[in-house]
Amino acid sequence: MEPSTRRNNIVGTLKKNRTPISASVLAKKLKVSRQIIVGDIALIRATGIDITATPKGYVLNIEESQDERYIRKIACTHKADETQKELYAIVDNGGELIDVIVEHPVYGELKGQLNIGSRHDADQFLRKINKSQANLLSELTQGVHLHTIACKDKEIFDRIIQQLSVENLLYQD
Repeated sequence: MEPSTRRNNIVGTLKKNRTPISASVLAKKLKVSRQIIVGDIALIRATGIDITATPKGYVLNIEESQDERYIRKIACTHKADETQKELYAIVDNGGELIDVIVEHPVYGELKGQLNIGSRHDADQFLRKINKSQANLLSELTQGVHLHTIACKDKEIFDRIIQQLSVENLLYQD
């Protein structure tokens, strides 16, 4: 397969999937090495196509105007040990956490891709944090952070906000 055809196949595969796809899965599908995929992704990015690497794999960033879901940002604040409660409040009410964003005094906006849409995803994320002993981005800002939330409609989003409010996890100035 020609490299340009392979790169078009990668973009096509990412367009069809909202969930991240690992380089290993793409490599197996296209019968090349994982390293070839990593290089292809770099070349695809260089053409201006917005692909993000997440802990679970690559995801094509679709402009919010092209996404049919209801997408909004929310401001939250909590201690690290309340993270599970926050994640469950969102996914149990039909939301997906797209990312986490903090405002760093030196670097400006720092964003981490999450793509957490279920308790299973949330538990995997929390296990990875615990196993790696990594700090949450929100620890850089004493717990204050933003999330981009995607869900089916405004009613579901309002239900998520209500649950986060009940749990005292929304940022209030």
